[in-house]
Amino acid sequence: MVQWVRLVGGAMTITFRFMISYKKLGFVNTDKMLTDALKRGYAVPAFNFNNMEQLQAIATATLIMQSPVILQVSKGAREYADQTMLTHMAVGALEMMRRLAREKKLKPVPIALHLDHGADFAIAKSCIETGFSSVMIDGSALSYEENIKVTKAVVKYAHKYGVTVEAELGVLAGREDDIVFEKSHYTDPKQAADFVARTGADSLAVSVGTSHGAYKFKPGQTPGIRLDIVKEIGKVLPKTPIVLHGASSVLPQYVDIINQYGGKMASTAGIPETDIRKAAKLSVCKVNIDSDGRLVMTAEIRRYLAENPAEFDPRKYLAPARLELQKMYADKIKNVLGSANMV
Repeated sequence: MVQWVRLVGGAMTITFRFMISYKKLGFVNTDKMLTDALKRGYAVPAFNFNNMEQLQAIATATLIMQSPVILQVSKGAREYADQTMLTHMAVGALEMMRRLAREKKLKPVPIALHLDHGADFAIAKSCIETGFSSVMIDGSALSYEENIKVTKAVVKYAHKYGVTVEAELGVLAGREDDIVFEKSHYTDPKQAADFVARTGADSLAVSVGTSHGAYKFKPGQTPGIRLDIVKEIGKVLPKTPIVLHGASSVLPQYVDIINQYGGKMASTAGIPETDIRKAAKLSVCKVNIDSDGRLVMTAEIRRYLAENPAEFDPRKYLAPARLELQKMYADKIKNVLGSANMV
């Protein structure tokens, strides 16, 4: 991309802004993978990552399970690990998976690199220009018309480069990075149909009972996913992939391990995995999972350091955490999302 800037007095300067195409990096957008999921009744895993070990676990699990995958980067991850570093880490994971596929005689799996909860047009544009194949624009905190306006602008820009766009309608309670809402507002199916028609969004994140963060609900008070709303949205948007955010189950065994080895997590509960499986058989084609990965890693690191108090080599305590993450992701793929062997 070249920008021409004319200065006072007639002088002219040329500034260069390079566009990195996700296609050249080897990623795919989410169009075909989500369309296939919609037809075949499963959900593509969308796993967030912040560091190398999380990414390695995601890559290995999805390749072994032969599942398509969406690698997600949040605003917080971009700030923590640097946006350039994260893109190149994802490229490294892609190359690692290709090598392992050849060695193990497995099919290569489609991989999308996705911006999670893009707050505005600028961050979406930045990600599109630095190799992301999919972006989310989250205007759910705006008025309905403002949400449409910003989503439409992102869609127009993204589609010029073959990048898919996820939008959000409705409000999820909970906390994710600096996104905080005290109360959920369920997505209205009729409004969802109007929203997609006016914006051209490729997929739609909805509020149907899930919640962000690890402290979603109190034990015994989990409301579950409103499958009736999911069905109604599916009726009015039969060709639009639906996305579930805040879908971690807050796996109790890992909360217990954290507390057993010095943690102080309060009692909490997440989304029932049985509900997620039912939703995936309807129109839910993408399920976001972040908190469960954080819990697993923290639990295993705490356990290892408590049992090996003299150890100081990060490789020694990160390796078992990475392996446990891989097991958890594989279980989600096979038993919750139904995406195993779908490549």
